[in-house]
Amino acid sequence: MHGLVNKAIEFFVRDTYGDAAWTSVVRRTGVEVSSFEAMLSYDDAVTDALLVAAAGHLAKPRDAILEDIGIYVVSHPDVTAPRRLLRFAGATFEDFLGSLEALPDWVRLALPDLHLPPMRLSTLDDGGVRLVCGSFFDGFGHVIVGLLQAMADEYGALVTITHEGRVAEGEAVHIYLHVPHFSEGRSFQLTHYA
Repeated sequence: MHGLVNKAIEFFVRDTYGDAAWTSVVRRTGVEVSSFEAMLSYDDAVTDALLVAAAGHLAKPRDAILEDIGIYVVSHPDVTAPRRLLRFAGATFEDFLGSLEALPDWVRLALPDLHLPPMRLSTLDDGGVRLVCGSFFDGFGHVIVGLLQAMADEYGALVTITHEGRVAEGEAVHIYLHVPHFSEGRSFQLTHYA
């Protein structure tokens, strides 16, 4: 697993629950590492152990932890790069949704060693959209649910987002856009002026 995934779990636990919580999570895993390097690779079992330990320590389901991580990487004030990258997708939440199939390519431009799985969008008869995410790790679709929730807030859109479960190509997420401009989204500028 790419080190950024483990680092995201580490930052999420530290920033949300504190250093003592992170120490407890690491202790539960039995892993000999107290902090992860973003640009290294780790065995997939280490990532799984971190998620199991975090779920146990926080008394939350693994899927909920993964959704929270998805929200964290977009909305936490100390983590701005993913938000900025995702906001380049367009001026509206609809633009953002339409660009999700290109997300793995964007990420690869910024981080050549991080290979996100393919994503495929399809329009549904109910007016919603289904996003199918290829397999990255078990539960990756829940990270996408959290990321989409945070991006909907980012754009001020009112949406319903549901993890539909595993499908042949990976995990499916149902997105229904109720109101594109429900509230004022967060401000975003491509450049900062002093």
